[in-house]
Amino acid sequence: MSKADGSYIKELAKLEKVDLLILDDFGLLEFDSFSRNALVDMIEDRHGRKSTIIASQLPIALWYEAIGEDTVADMIMDRLVYNAYRLEIEGDNQRKRQNKKPETHTNR
Repeated sequence: MSKADGSYIKELAKLEKVDLLILDDFGLLEFDSFSRNALVDMIEDRHGRKSTIIASQLPIALWYEAIGEDTVADMIMDRLVYNAYRLEIEGDNQRKRQNKKPETHTNR
């Protein structure tokens, strides 16, 4: 419906103008046809012109599977990964560290 009433194109145009687009929790859920096509449109419009940050707990090797449709995944990955700076962070996440309670010892 959003494509029919023009709101989809307007939203894409807004995203294309943003200097930095941040996609958080990328690949948390597998892409359906609509979200996969929306991602293609976003990445294609921004490629080589604007910056995009993608944060994901999913290793890049599993992005193809999450995106689905090999040809579309190849196109997306070509534009996302090969001209990118990759930062892989290891270790406990911040939420785990914040929730750790100090151990208490009792003397008997």
